[in-house]
Amino acid sequence: MLRGLGRPIRTVFRWQLLATAALMLVAGAWAGAHGALSAALGGAVSIVSGLVSAIVASLGRAESAGGVMAAALTAVAVKVGLVAFLLWLVLAHYVGIVVLAFIGTFLLVVLIFAMAFFVRD
Repeated sequence: MLRGLGRPIRTVFRWQLLATAALMLVAGAWAGAHGALSAALGGAVSIVSGLVSAIVASLGRAESAGGVMAAALTAVAVKVGLVAFLLWLVLAHYVGIVVLAFIGTFLLVVLIFAMAFFVRD
């Protein structure tokens, strides 16, 4: 599934997974199992929404500038909606959440996704 995505996106997903794993270890040492799980969920929200967004963007028609823009805007809308839903889902239903670990990991992984622009093919 990821083979159809470009090298920069695959590289950034790898970075996101590594950052999430590192922050899980830090949060686990700091706040125990709930901290580690909260960091994992924070990373997962960003990784899942980014992956779905990349897939939606790759399915768009690149026949014209309008087609590229439509695909990009659709991908962004899907990502924003999915992020909002997943954040709500975790915060509303996980009673033992460590908010600092969850939000901190989420924000770091979102920033890493933005680094795809700087990765060369």
